Amino acid sequence: MHKILIVEDDSIIQDLVNATLGGDNRYTLLQAYDGHTGLEIAKKESPILILLDLDLPRLNGLNICRTLKSHPDYAHIYILILSAMTQENDIKAGLDAGANDYFIKPFSPLALLHRVDDILDGKSN
Repeated sequence: MHKILIVEDDSIIQDLVNATLGGDNRYTLLQAYDGHTGLEIAKKESPILILLDLDLPRLNGLNICRTLKSHPDYAHIYILILSAMTQENDIKAGLDAGANDYFIKPFSPLALLHRVDDILDGKSN
């Protein structure tokens, strides 16, 4: 079963993502509410996908991206940023930090589910 790490400090977004992805038990969902904990869980569990907010307490999402993508043991992890930061320079900064994709909040739960399924279908091939 694919492990997905959700690094998000907003409990409402955490609950929404959990309800969206956890409904049929296709994925093992891991959670972190701050950047430092998210990075530690990522290193310990090596999930196939991280859904990552940028604006986090203790360590921001850009630093998490850079740290994971610069290390050969974790560079394979697919990072999908979930952020309310919508400016072109914000998106560019996320992608430049190593994120594979950028998803803007608020988002449609169905669109997120389809995007995650597409990502993981591609990772399974």
